Amino acid sequence: MVSLPKELQAREAAARQRVEELQAEAAELAVRLEKARADLSRLEITRETVEQVLAELSAAEAAPAAEAHDAPEPKEAPAPHGTGVMAVPPWREGLVAQVLPDVYRDIVEIVADAPGPLQAKQIVPRIGLEATTAKIEGTRGKLKRLVERGWLDEDAPGRFTLARHDGDADRINSR
Repeated sequence: MVSLPKELQAREAAARQRVEELQAEAAELAVRLEKARADLSRLEITRETVEQVLAELSAAEAAPAAEAHDAPEPKEAPAPHGTGVMAVPPWREGLVAQVLPDVYRDIVEIVADAPGPLQAKQIVPRIGLEATTAKIEGTRGKLKRLVERGWLDEDAPGRFTLARHDGDADRINSR
C-alpha cells in the first residue's frame, strides 16, 4: 500500500512538471505572437504607404485634367477619410509630439516623464483606460507603431523608452 505523503509528493512532482512544460509553451507562444505582431505592423505600414502613394498619384493625374477643363478649384479641401493618411508620422528633426494624435501624444509624454522603461500595462491606466487585456494589447500596438516611426525605443521586449535623438528637448515641449 502506498502512503499518502508519498502519493502527494508524486502528484506534486507531476503538477510541477506540467507547470514547467506549460511555461515553456507560453514562452514559445509569446515569441510567436511578437513575430506575428511585427508582421502585422509591417503590413499595416506597407498598406498605408501604398494608399498614400496611390492617393498622391491620383491627385497628380486629376490636377492636369482639371486644368484642361478650366474647372473652378474648390474653396475647401475635403477632409481625409483615413485612406492614405498616416496618423503617426515618422519622427524627424524638429518634429514635436504635438503633431501626434491625442492618445499617441499622451503615450509619448508618459514615457518621456517616466524614470525608466514602461510596459503597456503600466501606461494603460495613465492614459485613462481600464487595464483590460484588450486595452493593454491595443496600447501595445500603439507603442510598437511609435517605435517603428522613431518616437520610442524598445530596449527590451515589451519595455519602452523615449527614443534618443539630437534635440529631444525640442520634441517633447507640450508641458
